[in-house]
Amino acid sequence: MNQVFSVTGMTCGHCEKAVTRAIQEADPQAQVKIDRSANLVEVESTQARETLAHAIAEEGYAVAA
Repeated sequence: MNQVFSVTGMTCGHCEKAVTRAIQEADPQAQVKIDRSANLVEVESTQARETLAHAIAEEGYAVAA
């Protein structure tokens, strides 16, 4: 299922990699697309939204509902 998260605090490529890695640790098959300028993270995953949001937050980024 496709899910879109509003994530603030991503300022560079390292941030994008950290968010991608966190999501893929929760779901190794997840496909992640990040639009840093719009603060959007689009994820194609079978994991629950809460699981993915928690993984992003654990990396230190704010996730809006």
